[in-house]
Amino acid sequence: MAESIARFFVDNLDGKVSSEIIAFIISMLPILELRGGLIAAKLMGVEFFRAFIICFIGNLLPIPFILLFIRKIFNWLKKFKKTEKLIEKLEARSIRKADKVKKYRLFGLFLFVAIPLPGTGAWTGALAADLFDIRIRHSFPTIAVGVLAAGIIMSVLAYAIPGAFGF
Repeated sequence: MAESIARFFVDNLDGKVSSEIIAFIISMLPILELRGGLIAAKLMGVEFFRAFIICFIGNLLPIPFILLFIRKIFNWLKKFKKTEKLIEKLEARSIRKADKVKKYRLFGLFLFVAIPLPGTGAWTGALAADLFDIRIRHSFPTIAVGVLAAGIIMSVLAYAIPGAFGF
């Protein structure tokens, strides 16, 4: 899924905006995050180290804001009938997906962010950290290390393996 969405951005923005900016924007988006950014960067021919740094920073940039403000935003959105059920679903889904975070706290949060599977990542990890009352001074560094680990895994998948086979 991340690859098809990344391909959409590449196909529609390539040539209009620099490849680095596209990878940065994709890395900031929920669902896609660093995974999609690295895939897009590879598709656009961005050199590996440049792509890694751009995508890492892009993925981490929204996280402090999520950790600081998501609860206030969710509480505000719950006041409206049209958004109340959506927010409750998002919270329930995050809690369901983040069982390991609840059980193992920081190590669970790290694993949740580090393993690049659908529905996991820095955005959902930040939401889970907030829902489970993990303080920002603990959750942000843990999420950052998880993003770093996810970046290493995705680098192997997006750059090393295709490079080994001449793609």
